[in-house]
Amino acid sequence: MNLPQKNNTPPVARVPRTWRARSGRWLFDIGLVVAVYAAVQLYQTRDATSGVAPPVVGKLLSGELAVLGASQGKPTLVHFWATWCSVCKLERSNIEAIARDYSIVTVASQSGTSAEVAQYVQTHAIRAPVLVDEDGAVAAQFGVRAFPTSFIIDSAGQIRDVEVGYTTEWGLRLRLWWASI
Repeated sequence: MNLPQKNNTPPVARVPRTWRARSGRWLFDIGLVVAVYAAVQLYQTRDATSGVAPPVVGKLLSGELAVLGASQGKPTLVHFWATWCSVCKLERSNIEAIARDYSIVTVASQSGTSAEVAQYVQTHAIRAPVLVDEDGAVAAQFGVRAFPTSFIIDSAGQIRDVEVGYTTEWGLRLRLWWASI
C-alpha cells in the first residue's frame, strides 16, 4: 500500500503589503490616469487656436452685438455647443451657473437657423448669451473639432485654456479665476 508522501517544505508566509508599497502603487495609478487624461486633451485640442483669440463679431439672439476675442478687461468664457450634442446637454447647468458670475458667450454651432436655435433656447430656458453659428464658420476660426469646447480668454484677449468635452462648473471657475490673475 502506497501512502501519500508528506511534503516537508514549509508553507510560504504571506508578507503583508506595507503602507509604502500600497501608496506607491496608488500614486502610480493616479499618475497614469493623469497622463492619459493629459494626452487625450492634447490630442483633442491639437487644432484649437492658441495665443490671441480670433476677432469675431456677431449678433446674439438677444439682439446685442458680441465681440469675441477683444480685450474686455476681464476673463471671458467662450463656449461652443450644439443642440444635437448630448454632452452639451449634460454640461448646460454648469455653463448657466458660470454665466451668472462671469463674462460668457456661448456659440450654438451647426445647430440650425437663428429661429431654430432661439426656439431651442426658449424651450430649455437657457439664459446665457447665445451667438448662432449656422455654418460653423466661427467654430472653424477657433479650430473647434468637437462639442462642447470651451475657451478661457483672459483680459488681454489671449486664450489661456481650451477644454474639449464635459467640464465641471468648478473646473471652469478655477480656470476663469486663474485667467484673472
